[in-house]
Amino acid sequence: MKLYGAMLSPFVRKVAVVLTEKGIPYDLGRGGPGSTDPEFLACSPLGKIPAIDDGGFQLADSTAIAIYLDAQYPEPRLIPDDARLRGKAVFWDEFADTVLGASGLKILFNRLVGPKLLKSGGDEAVALQGEAELPRWIDWLESVAPDDGWLLGETFSLSDIAVASTFRTLAYVGHGVDAAARPRTAAWYDRVTARPAWAAVAALEEPIAQRIMAM
Repeated sequence: MKLYGAMLSPFVRKVAVVLTEKGIPYDLGRGGPGSTDPEFLACSPLGKIPAIDDGGFQLADSTAIAIYLDAQYPEPRLIPDDARLRGKAVFWDEFADTVLGASGLKILFNRLVGPKLLKSGGDEAVALQGEAELPRWIDWLESVAPDDGWLLGETFSLSDIAVASTFRTLAYVGHGVDAAARPRTAAWYDRVTARPAWAAVAALEEPIAQRIMAM
């Protein structure tokens, strides 16, 4: 298994945690917007991360990859078979990627990715727009965060991985989970990050993060 992309991406991290929860070893390969690497582009024709090559089966997009992995390697299940829970898992993954992530990535790209990684600068007006949008979604999450267990109740799932991964990336630009302001969300997030699979991925990410933040 080869996973393409930078671990600071919430989407790449999501797939890395799914792989690790399932006990699937992988090698990390470079790739991303602007890459001309033919191996990466064969896996991701749109040039986006993450992408995987699983013994010749190539696929891009974190949600598509997570669905594939859960069907191909079903233990442990991260997308429940129960119809209602399955629907909720897809909802939370969408919330993480296109609602919480859409606002947060405006900040991330314009204050970190553009200036530090791409050396292309950033648009502070767009970053401020993201900051204005985030509280609505984080406050809503606080209102529904579980007192115990996971976003789907007793079932740890892709939902928890996806939403927590977005928060982990937002922490790099000062918008991680605020325990004082949102204690229910913080308690849930702590439960996710205490899992061995999360800790293993975080250990791989840490030296990369330190190097980037020092730029």
